[in-house]
Amino acid sequence: MSKPPLLLAVCLLLAFAFFFFFQSIGFFHATNIGLSAFSAPRRTAQPQVGIYELRKGDFSLKITNFGATILSLFLPDSKGNVADVVLGYDRIAHYINDTAYFGALVGRVANRIAGGHFLLNRKVYKLPINSGKNTLHGGNRGFNKVIWTVKEKGVGEFPYITLYYHSFDGEEGFPGDLDVYVTYKISGPYELTVNMNATAKNKATPVNLAQHSYWNLGGHNNGVILSHLIQIFATEITPVDDNLIPTGSFQKVAGTPYDFREPTSVGSRIDQIPGGYDVNYVLSSLPNAHGMRKVALVQDPQSGRALALWANQPGVQFYSGNFLNNVSGKGGHVYGQHNGLCLETQGFPDAVNHYNFPSQIVNPGQVYRHDMLFRFSF
Repeated sequence: MSKPPLLLAVCLLLAFAFFFFFQSIGFFHATNIGLSAFSAPRRTAQPQVGIYELRKGDFSLKITNFGATILSLFLPDSKGNVADVVLGYDRIAHYINDTAYFGALVGRVANRIAGGHFLLNRKVYKLPINSGKNTLHGGNRGFNKVIWTVKEKGVGEFPYITLYYHSFDGEEGFPGDLDVYVTYKISGPYELTVNMNATAKNKATPVNLAQHSYWNLGGHNNGVILSHLIQIFATEITPVDDNLIPTGSFQKVAGTPYDFREPTSVGSRIDQIPGGYDVNYVLSSLPNAHGMRKVALVQDPQSGRALALWANQPGVQFYSGNFLNNVSGKGGHVYGQHNGLCLETQGFPDAVNHYNFPSQIVNPGQVYRHDMLFRFSF
């Protein structure tokens, strides 16, 4: 009669032993939206996914540390109506399988790398192929698919948040450990600064970070952006082949559908570009004392909202949302082609395979810096 209670006691002891063992290695850890699949079990505590708001009056934005992503940005129009002007999803969980890169910080190397490989210091590095024959925005698990650590959050007149991610040697095929930081800050009335930096720890590595928000100044659910006026301070582009890889040459924009040196509607000549705009512009404006140069001006004539962009990078990818195809977004709105535009300041695409392009190689101990300033008006 004593054997069943003894057997039960042994089973309970074994169950508790297994529970505490797996708990100690992090097996049972999960974030509040079930994102533990993106992190190998570790003994150290994993960062939790959260949503953080920065606000100054009727100007506000929300950010998540999943992908260091801008979820929303609200500002008034010329009549005082406040609207969200970035595309995205209602729930963070929807960003897990997102392929549009809504609002994300992309890296280790933004844009495309031809054939998913490059040569550095006499060694060939092979990367995941995730866009045709190429690597796009850092591979299958780029910086937009990882959980960043919240390092600091400030309130007051100029609220900000600083996020951190450690990219390990060999992550998505890239060499060397890399410490990456991004700070989002409301730096003035209707003004947002984005400051990115990355330090190579032990190996030379390419670094090219980009902020990938889709803008619709009429409101995220306002339909196509073809009537938006855009001015890009560039006299050349880096033309691409059929796989959207730069040919290595430079092309003057004068007399072509790529000419936005003066304010011009996005849709005025888009039918002359198969699919729409998706190309790197070579910025030609002179940098100011802080190394920042004018990149672009965008205005929605209907709402009166306008965006002026400055950055310290040599190029900007102008993308007219060509691949948006019935994407279920915020509030049940379905985003179609050309429902938003991106202005991704950056180093030149595929620079690791074009030695006439500005180098993106960061050597051990060096710091990569990428600063952006968005100034909104209405």
